[in-house]
Amino acid sequence: MSAESADPTAALYEQHLARNYGAPPVTLVRGEGCRVWDATGKPYLDFATGIAVNALGHAHPVWVKRVSEQAAKLVHVSNLYRNEPQGRLAAALSRYCGPGRAIFCNSGAEANEGLLKLARLHGLRKSGTEGACIGVVVAEKAFHGRTFGGMSATPQEKIQKGFRPLLSGFTSAPLNDLAAWAQAIDAQTTAAVLVETIQGEGGVFPATVEFLQGLRKLCTERNVLLMIDEIQCGIGRTGAFFAFERAGVKPDAIAMAKGLGGGFPIGAIWMAPPHDDLFQAGSHGTTFGGGALAATAGLAVLEVIESEHLLAKVTAQSPAWHAALRGLVALRPDLVKEVRGAGYMVGVILTIDPVPVVAALRDAGLLTAPAGGVAVRLLPPLVATEAELAESVAILTKVLRDWKVA
Repeated sequence: MSAESADPTAALYEQHLARNYGAPPVTLVRGEGCRVWDATGKPYLDFATGIAVNALGHAHPVWVKRVSEQAAKLVHVSNLYRNEPQGRLAAALSRYCGPGRAIFCNSGAEANEGLLKLARLHGLRKSGTEGACIGVVVAEKAFHGRTFGGMSATPQEKIQKGFRPLLSGFTSAPLNDLAAWAQAIDAQTTAAVLVETIQGEGGVFPATVEFLQGLRKLCTERNVLLMIDEIQCGIGRTGAFFAFERAGVKPDAIAMAKGLGGGFPIGAIWMAPPHDDLFQAGSHGTTFGGGALAATAGLAVLEVIESEHLLAKVTAQSPAWHAALRGLVALRPDLVKEVRGAGYMVGVILTIDPVPVVAALRDAGLLTAPAGGVAVRLLPPLVATEAELAESVAILTKVLRDWKVA
């Protein structure tokens, strides 16, 4: 029996959906906590979390209650009018970001587009001439989205191929090579730098504390915005609300999304003074951004993070999990090179293509995601227990121990 005949959803995908995602292998129909079930009833431990989106796991009762109540009251009014949840969410984020202002949108790509527009406005203020200061320095292997701005800021051939010409003004430098960034940042023509604190799609590469601190100093000296993309590594994933906090730096602007909505689409940019006045009426907008339902979802995520002390939980539980994962290097040194990352954002770095390994792990009941052509990416919900973390290691151990090298 074919997959299409056994699963009517697979047939619908085959007949009616574009093939930009290939052929998704299973149909997921239900989730609870750290687990999901497919259409056949098979359970999986979900350590892909919708690519770092489901920060609270699936169907967290507080999140469900808050979103359900708001859906029955007010969903959308556009930004022609105020809605109370949007104001409350902006105020709540200020506890983590500090003084400044927020703009809400619908995704990480849109958040990064907002940062790129902010860079242009800063460059105009800095130079006094439109187009004279538009440069943005990004990291090699970065990933900032699939819009034209996001692709232009993503120096990866697999992302840019087929879509050139892209936007001009982008320069790339190796992550953690401060000397290269000092050379790339021109005080006259560079408006901003854009960097992920931990590269996710690029292969789970963390920026070092020394690099982030040095980059902050360079940007201040040359009047260049330090814009940090925390779309995947933010909202508690590393045990701090933002991953850059460990370096003690203050960005000029932050992009966030993914975990912020706990499964509901939302993105945000935050801007520090004096740059938070660059956007004025008419300079940026979105129909859906910051809608009442999306903002309520974000508020629910923050409520649970705080009430269940999830930052402390991730901080406390991740070291033992990381140590257990590093045991895979000793188990199969021919397959596993290293384990890197922070908190609940970890890459098991392989010597082989990770895609078949991700498929084998799925068959064994563990959902993960490939990254950078080298990594099996583990992104457990912030609510994951020690037992669930240990279960992920057990499944990885079994699959890799039994792996036959061709």
